[in-house]
Amino acid sequence: MALKAGIVGLPNVGKSTLFNAVSNSAKAQASNYRFCTIEPNVGLVDVPDQRITKLAEFVKPDRTVPTQIEIVDIAGLVRGASKGEGLGNKFLANIREVDAIIQVIRCFEDENILRDEGPINPVGDKDIIETELQLKDMESVEKKLVKTEKMMKTDTKLKAEYDVLVKCQKQLNDGKNVLGLGLSKEERLAIADLYLLTDKPVLYVANVDEASMHTGNKYSNALKAAVEKEGAEVIVMTNAIEAQIAEFEDADDKAMFMDEYKMTEPALDRLIHSTYKLLDLYTYFTAGVQEVRAWTIQKGWKAPQAASVIHTDFEKGFIKAEVIAYNDFVTYKSEAACRDNGKLRIEGKEYLVQDGDVMHFRFNV
Repeated sequence: MALKAGIVGLPNVGKSTLFNAVSNSAKAQASNYRFCTIEPNVGLVDVPDQRITKLAEFVKPDRTVPTQIEIVDIAGLVRGASKGEGLGNKFLANIREVDAIIQVIRCFEDENILRDEGPINPVGDKDIIETELQLKDMESVEKKLVKTEKMMKTDTKLKAEYDVLVKCQKQLNDGKNVLGLGLSKEERLAIADLYLLTDKPVLYVANVDEASMHTGNKYSNALKAAVEKEGAEVIVMTNAIEAQIAEFEDADDKAMFMDEYKMTEPALDRLIHSTYKLLDLYTYFTAGVQEVRAWTIQKGWKAPQAASVIHTDFEKGFIKAEVIAYNDFVTYKSEAACRDNGKLRIEGKEYLVQDGDVMHFRFNV
């Protein structure tokens, strides 16, 4: 269940630099990341998680397998993309395929880097992208509205679907994203086939100059103020510095470089963590001598659903789950010690899996 996140933004804002930082970090031997190219500008990267490292210290498995996210470097959007300008149609089709959007906003001045939209204006850039996505969504919603209205004459059950589409149409007409409607699971069924662009959660990256990497600047502050009502997160980082950090293969050299910039961790790690959490995802672990492995599930999943990410047969034949809380495992340092101290629980089909649970499933084949 890998999260697929798309890096989007106007041309020359630092999208590809950020993607290259992700891919180089993944390939660095001293890093916790793995990376493999699926096709140009698409890659899988491990989610850095100290918990799996800690579990491996105690279990000493043959291998450790972190959970992953898929990062897509999507071509730069331009004004008019909703009407096919630039690589508009391809750009919008690529966004439809992702689960979350990482929107990179230029928050630095550099006369050597071209900018078609005039003076640096992070809020204006954000508005351009959102407007294009809203226009394309409006086109999709209105097409389905016409079709649904005709079908309602012979099928009154479609009234609920029609009402949801009208609600989305009004939201888009008001220049707002569909995500802001907070639609219920039932309501979302009415628009599921549209894969609406503005119904995806967004994380913003304020790409600042080196002098502003720790404090931000007037541009990143303006962006933060603009997205405050959305409840969206803004990560301030210098993409060029992150790309340099990612190139280090020697851990000591990397640490020295980061120390020079007074960094305790790469901003890239924070970005990957935040991207992973953007869709309310949890991680649980399986821990044995063959491997310690992280598994991705949706928050709110019950034990049988969680078992299904290992194999569908685990869900079908689910009997019980042996569960140890991560903190208990770290405290007692082994499954046996947790069992002896009453920290291993037997849970049934209704158990809601918690982030960090160490689990073992019993099932019928």
